[in-house]
Amino acid sequence: MAAGKTVYKVITALVAVVTLVLAVYIVANRLGLNPDYDFGAGAYYYADIPDFEKIIDTEVYEAKLPYFVYVLLFLAWGALMYLLWKRIDRRK
Repeated sequence: MAAGKTVYKVITALVAVVTLVLAVYIVANRLGLNPDYDFGAGAYYYADIPDFEKIIDTEVYEAKLPYFVYVLLFLAWGALMYLLWKRIDRRK
């Protein structure tokens, strides 16, 4: 049993180091940035992008269900996740 925990700790540390190295690489090489929008991290918030309405195609998707159905689905998903977390916490 102790050997299994050691293996998991080593795998966790390895994943953490790889993630950190990749994050530094991505930031250092400025990957994922759009040079047309050179105003920092705020570029990821659509409200900050000038004329964002012109960039997206609003005709691609039209909601076919009433709005309350989406609200109910959202609330059901939240309830499901809450119950899942309660079950996970009980096991510890």
